[in-house]
Amino acid sequence: MKKSANLPNRIIYSLYIDIPEADLDYQIPHADSTISKTLHAKQEFRKNYNFLKDMHEKYANKIGVEYRLYEYDESYIEYKSWFNSNYPEITSYNIVNFYKLHILYKLSNEFDEVLYLDFDVIPIKYENFFEEWDLSKGIVIMDGTAESQKEIATEHQDLMRSRYLNNSNRSPLAKYWNTRAMLNATDEGNGEYTVFNTGIIGANKYYLDKLDYFGDFRNILNLMTEIKEDPDSMFPEFVQNIFGYDNETIWGYKTLSKEIKWQKMNSKWHQFMDKWSYVNEDSTFVHCIKKDFNYMKEYCEKNNI
Repeated sequence: MKKSANLPNRIIYSLYIDIPEADLDYQIPHADSTISKTLHAKQEFRKNYNFLKDMHEKYANKIGVEYRLYEYDESYIEYKSWFNSNYPEITSYNIVNFYKLHILYKLSNEFDEVLYLDFDVIPIKYENFFEEWDLSKGIVIMDGTAESQKEIATEHQDLMRSRYLNNSNRSPLAKYWNTRAMLNATDEGNGEYTVFNTGIIGANKYYLDKLDYFGDFRNILNLMTEIKEDPDSMFPEFVQNIFGYDNETIWGYKTLSKEIKWQKMNSKWHQFMDKWSYVNEDSTFVHCIKKDFNYMKEYCEKNNI
């Protein structure tokens, strides 16, 4: 798409990696399901591929921005092979999430401004993200917990009460405490803690370079292992058990340790549709965590989207 010399060169991209079933890690099923969340997601993505891709393309076309979808191709296979060789402790699911950030950096060298959308993020309005958010003021990303999630317990006694409800290494609870443990271990940051969600990211090269996400990556993973396996940890064992090697924990650690400027994405631009199927009146992007794409299809048809 040809751009005027006076306008920023922008792109929207997403990722659809159909992980082989044998490589899926088990996750506790949704409340109304009997199969692992990972298998459920795989099945729903495959069934709704055309709908999700079409909604992304429609949004990009409406605001006049190029769109690219990255899939399970030779580039991904090569990246996964390299990742497995260098970081064998990382699961296929986590490799996919590191790959999306690898592409983010790659595109930032080609475009002035980049917007990443998880494949289950569905645009339902055509307000221009790039016109609403000034990426020269910092990375745009959601932090904390969404309206459908519990607030992060910051005291161990509260953490103990919620441990049976939040025992996944993918939960915001796990990522918050994992990030906090890393910052405490390295005595970095300004003493403030939060958790980030990388399902939607708006960024430019300047702030991505300052973040230096993949810099010193081997040592970062080693630190995560040490914290998870430390026999003298200040954290209870049930907390250590939910520490992992995910992209969002590292994003939080890098952002907070380096004190990178970022802008908090509100629910208008990142609505979580997790436990319940609903759409807020002011939402532009709906992050369909629950993978209830049938509901979203019906919503879009009803509202002529």
